Amino acid sequence: MSAIRDSERPRRTRMEIFAFLFLTAFLMPALAVATVGSYGLAVWIYQMMAGPPGPPPPH
Repeated sequence: MSAIRDSERPRRTRMEIFAFLFLTAFLMPALAVATVGSYGLAVWIYQMMAGPPGPPPPH
């Protein structure tokens, strides 16, 4: 006797496809945007405190 009954296989396959599409179409792009956005915010806040990069202006 198999661990998964034959009547539950189509439902399980549908759920696996849904999970794959959710991960690839929603979760990963959202994490990528959040990562880049948080890095940009951190750099912006750092530059507000430390000043822009580069040599200091001549006096």
